Amino acid sequence: MKTLLAFALVALATPALAQTAAPATPLAPAASTAEAPPAPKPATVRVTLTTAEGPILLELEKERAPVTTANFLKYVDQKRFDGAVFYRAMTLTPDGAYGLIQGGTRGNPKTTLPAIKHEPTSTTGLSHVDGTISMARGAPGSATGDFFITIGALTSLDADLTKPGDNLGFAAFGQVVEGMDVVKKIMGAPTSATEGVGVMKGQMIAAPIRIVSARRTPTP
Repeated sequence: MKTLLAFALVALATPALAQTAAPATPLAPAASTAEAPPAPKPATVRVTLTTAEGPILLELEKERAPVTTANFLKYVDQKRFDGAVFYRAMTLTPDGAYGLIQGGTRGNPKTTLPAIKHEPTSTTGLSHVDGTISMARGAPGSATGDFFITIGALTSLDADLTKPGDNLGFAAFGQVVEGMDVVKKIMGAPTSATEGVGVMKGQMIAAPIRIVSARRTPTP
């Protein structure tokens, strides 16, 4: 009797053992938590403008604004900016938080190269934020060897294709990375009350600030 009871207990226990011994469902692979690598930074080139008030280090967008940057580098490599001046200082607010300074060859036939194709910000994706370097121009496609640097964000200078008329703005092509104190010092230079034509009257620097040299600078 004991043997039959023992056999019965084993037989009753067997299905339970079979159920608990069923193979486990394989786990799904864990989701990857790795982030996609950031997009590479667009290629740039650095230039130092050494002025009578100190150096201004620029980082130029040779990938995003290739035409405008290549033109500026021609002036640098051919030393056409050496001896040029910053001649305009436009202050838009009494505290000096917004404005611009303008410099370059001023149409000097000995140092000015032919005009270049206009690169609007709507194409390059750049904007006139604080410390932007951009090309001075009349009509689109007339920029040569004159440029300006902004103090404060002046996004009204960007292209705005929703506006009528000449809505292509100015060709931004780089940023000041060091030397904004020099830019602001130049903007604070005394201006002549009588010099200048049209909107530039009263904005011409009485004693223009000399650009001693403009040279490519290695990127660190």
